[in-house]
Amino acid sequence: MMTLVIGLVMFFGVHLISTNRELRDGLVARFSEPGFKIAYSLLSLIGFVVIVLGYHKMQMFVGSKNPVLWYPPAWTKPVAFLAIIPAFVFLVAAYVPSRIRFYLRHPMILAVKIWALAHLLANGTVAALVLFSSFLAFAVFDRISLKRSNVGARPGDAQASVANDIIVVLLGLALYAVMLKWGHAYLIGKPLLT
Repeated sequence: MMTLVIGLVMFFGVHLISTNRELRDGLVARFSEPGFKIAYSLLSLIGFVVIVLGYHKMQMFVGSKNPVLWYPPAWTKPVAFLAIIPAFVFLVAAYVPSRIRFYLRHPMILAVKIWALAHLLANGTVAALVLFSSFLAFAVFDRISLKRSNVGARPGDAQASVANDIIVVLLGLALYAVMLKWGHAYLIGKPLLT
């Protein structure tokens, strides 16, 4: 559990910097924009890797070091599978200029909320509760902080073509298929399709 918690603290600690404009601007002034972005990305990636390793490790200890708090009903698994589909589309929309990104304003945050809620619904272990509730809480906090700072959609997204929207949807579905078939088993150690 300690590895998972260390990863979460590192990952969210770095991400808290972007919610504080004065701190972020001060670091950019000190280290330059490229220097800040490299350090931010590297520390985020390290935190994410530690989270994945920690959660993967906890999957081996279900029942002892990772007690089951509740046993999700059978219907939660298909609901979670379906809920994750738009999460992947919104994840792609965060990076591809599109009208989807324009209308959602912050598609990454919405993707994280859906992902976390779906996983909380379908998992009942302590590690799952710690991991997914942390991501959900941070996504809610991040959205509130963005709302207060009046950060909105990117202006060019409203004029994006329908082709971009189709690309976003197709790439999101492709990522979902890869995660469903291989990715989840590789990253988390728990195959989704058996």
